[in-house]
Amino acid sequence: MARDTGFPDADAENDFTRMRRQAEMSRLLGWFTRQPADVNTVLPFDEVVAALGRVGETSLGLQQVEVNTIVGSVDRTRDFDRYFRPTSSRIRERWQRLAAAQRRGESVPPVQLYRVGSMHFVLDGHHRVSIAIARHFRTIDAYVTEIHTRISPDGINVTSDLLLKDHRRLFLSRVPLPLAQADAIRLADPFDYAELAENVEAWGFRLSQELGEYLSRADVARRWFGEEFLPVVRMARRAEIRTDLTSDAELYMWLSCERYRLVRKHIWDDEIIRRLHDQGHRRRR
Repeated sequence: MARDTGFPDADAENDFTRMRRQAEMSRLLGWFTRQPADVNTVLPFDEVVAALGRVGETSLGLQQVEVNTIVGSVDRTRDFDRYFRPTSSRIRERWQRLAAAQRRGESVPPVQLYRVGSMHFVLDGHHRVSIAIARHFRTIDAYVTEIHTRISPDGINVTSDLLLKDHRRLFLSRVPLPLAQADAIRLADPFDYAELAENVEAWGFRLSQELGEYLSRADVARRWFGEEFLPVVRMARRAEIRTDLTSDAELYMWLSCERYRLVRKHIWDDEIIRRLHDQGHRRRR
């Protein structure tokens, strides 16, 4: 870390130059190590909220926010990288002017942030956040609005994570499981959520026909989880089928696909379990 000269304008210029150099070094390192292109990208607020499903908001007022939790932006995703280092010299003049003013002791208004889970997104004050990071400030004053979402934002680190969240949100809109049951359904491939939703809907249609009555999506989801998903997974675990699959949802998906491929029937019995057990062991060899 370079030592300050005591001259606000010179120190602000040095800070900006250092931040630009770090941004370029980070991009170069990412290229050398073949990291995904979005590793150093600021998370876009609108895309994150769209993937999670916005259900409301609450104004939290003025707070002190840890700078390292600010990972996204409402509209300035091209001017800064993930660590709010300037991505070009286009914003140099304003950045240095604000930085020098801060160093001279001029008052700085709080920034405005949206909170989604533990993440914060800048609505107003991108330069001030960047300057705070350049000066190694731990916290920053901010007016915070908390955004409530349909599904949890946990696990979002880069933009590419949003695809999985978006498909999970769509799955839960088609299969509205209670929170505790929804947590049991975790898939690694985002497109598997659509396939599983179709599986559940087909199961619900057959059940509705058998009962001769209409079942709502919530009824189908509840009964599928208790009468189909849990019993099948438990049978498979007892039979030691695909023990390499630690996710119950991943195991259920494999079982369902293999069952239909082998026997073309939507039933479960000891013979099917035996054949799936054999199939699973052949697959792993």
